[in-house]
Amino acid sequence: MGEIRMNTAPGRWVLLATVLGSGIAGIDATVVNVALPTIGADLGTDFAALQWIVTGYTLTLASFILLGGSLGDRFGRRRIFVIGVIWFAVASLLCGMAPDAGLLIAARALQGVGGALLTPGSLAIIQAAFSGEDRARAIGAWSGLGGVATAIGPFLGGWLVESVSWRWIFLLNVPIAAAVVWIALRHVPETRDADATGRLDVAGAVLGALALAGTTYALIEAPTQGAGSPAVVGSGVLGLAAAAAFLLVEGRSGHPMMPLRIFANRQFSAANAVTFLIYAVFGGIFFLLVVHLQVVSGFSPVAAGIAMLPITALMLVLSPRAGALSARIGPRGPMAVGPLLCAVALVLMLRIGPGASYLIDVLPSVLVLGLGLSLLVAPLTSTALSAVPERQAGLASGVNNAVARAAGLIAIAVLPAAAGLTGDAYTDPPVFAAGFDTACIIGAVVLVVGGMLAALTIRNPRVAENEYPSHCAVDGPPAAPGALHASRTIPDAP
Repeated sequence: MGEIRMNTAPGRWVLLATVLGSGIAGIDATVVNVALPTIGADLGTDFAALQWIVTGYTLTLASFILLGGSLGDRFGRRRIFVIGVIWFAVASLLCGMAPDAGLLIAARALQGVGGALLTPGSLAIIQAAFSGEDRARAIGAWSGLGGVATAIGPFLGGWLVESVSWRWIFLLNVPIAAAVVWIALRHVPETRDADATGRLDVAGAVLGALALAGTTYALIEAPTQGAGSPAVVGSGVLGLAAAAAFLLVEGRSGHPMMPLRIFANRQFSAANAVTFLIYAVFGGIFFLLVVHLQVVSGFSPVAAGIAMLPITALMLVLSPRAGALSARIGPRGPMAVGPLLCAVALVLMLRIGPGASYLIDVLPSVLVLGLGLSLLVAPLTSTALSAVPERQAGLASGVNNAVARAAGLIAIAVLPAAAGLTGDAYTDPPVFAAGFDTACIIGAVVLVVGGMLAALTIRNPRVAENEYPSHCAVDGPPAAPGALHASRTIPDAP
């Protein structure tokens, strides 16, 4: 392992490169939601196109993030990290220059590939570069600084949308990426896993991407094209066939991207089932909420962007304490109660309507949601990681993160249609308001189911006092833009 110390110039350079690198991917995920109404009006798109602007990025990121981690282990973590940053920057430039929604969606998909290359490497570099006693401190600093950077995203995005142009939320990534590449090449040591052998699971990655793409296209386009249209039926069949082939390939491969045998662990499977339900709700609701605040309540892009900052603040303060509580009493209680608090928050969001007051109508739901997430995230991810042997921790965190991202991807495709938000709904405040209320009710029900599932399936480990490991950082797959990026899965890895 590495020999770099925290309070040295080499240590600060490594932290700067990894925080900025992962930060541009995290910030981009938050600022785009803020800009969606403006992008839609400028490009003349329907609501399905806005869904694709978000899901195009998440689709490729979820599909290739496990492969990105494997590439770094084999060919050099710094090398793949730098390639990912450059890729992300080029795709960001294409996003900023896109003349129509179709090219913007394609460029966003390319951004996701870059994110899949750079995101796993950012933390893997820290783990490999720092000496043992400083590694936990470095991870804690990376997590905290990354959370602060991502929290700035909505405010920065809203300001750029109002003051300059929505295109600058993408163009701003280019100079930051250039700085990251310079720092990484000059100051970050190269590391790789000497034991990484066997073929890369390219077939698994491609089949996984086709499965997600086919099913997502069918779910998003069915409300507008019709469930029986050839394109919808064909993409749905392709997605299901690819999913079946993915399971077959992963079951037979000698070096699978996602070894199916890991799900034989009931605690791991239960934690990921809860992860899927919880992060599906967050992915769908946070996608709709920022649009709802602007379209229905009349918030400016800046005001809508910073509306969720209390969640980030609460998580930064309370998540470590929730992790300690879970270590003392076991994860079942926090994982059962946390979703129920979040369900209460979604019910409170029904108060957010035309002319809503932030302090009276929005802030109470945000605070309750922040409390629920703070109680939930650390125990949820820690349970997924601790359910498997330590040697599989990297694989477990990668699978858990992929599950969280896929859940958000599917929710953004399904929830708006289930709530009646299709076509030009985002330009009609009464229609959008009714759809958002329906989405909140659906989300609250799913969260209650998630809490009940945790109460019934999660086991509290029997561990002697003081045998719990100490963590300086909070783990958790990124789910809610601007909120959960304060907590990072180790390694990445809503």
